[in-house]
Amino acid sequence: MDGGSVGFSELFGSFPTPIAIVTATDGNGEPYGFTSNAVCSVSAATSTLLVSVGKGSRTLPAILSSQAFAVNFLSASGRDASRIFASKATDKFAHVDWRPSLIAEGAPLLIDIALGLAECRVENVVEVSDHWLVVGRVEATEVFPREPLLYRRGDYGVWSPLNEFSSL
Repeated sequence: MDGGSVGFSELFGSFPTPIAIVTATDGNGEPYGFTSNAVCSVSAATSTLLVSVGKGSRTLPAILSSQAFAVNFLSASGRDASRIFASKATDKFAHVDWRPSLIAEGAPLLIDIALGLAECRVENVVEVSDHWLVVGRVEATEVFPREPLLYRRGDYGVWSPLNEFSSL
């Protein structure tokens, strides 16, 4: 049994995950963002979520200085933006329409390509290996009637129910 990074990557690459673009603005109002599939709910009772941010991320200083961020869960129409925000491009926001969050210190909200939005304030930050786990208190949400973008083994897909009339 392989407990190393190859086994770990294979395990987590084996099932589809939602894709999000995490955004924030720095003290000058400059927008930053990155593509992530490492976002999860922490508690519905306190409306918190967790985002894993690499220590080398250019968005991390903006999140830490503003103490706020937005999670833009992508719809199927966000595939191209997902690729752009996963890159090291410096003009990522030139390729998407966005509006600033009034709640999350101006963090960009990608309304046109989002399945849903979470506007967050930083509640806690925990260092783990080469990442920071940022726990955000969700201050506002919005959901749009679109198909979610999913990612599995290096490829994109959309949700396809097995049988819309069956229940688990």
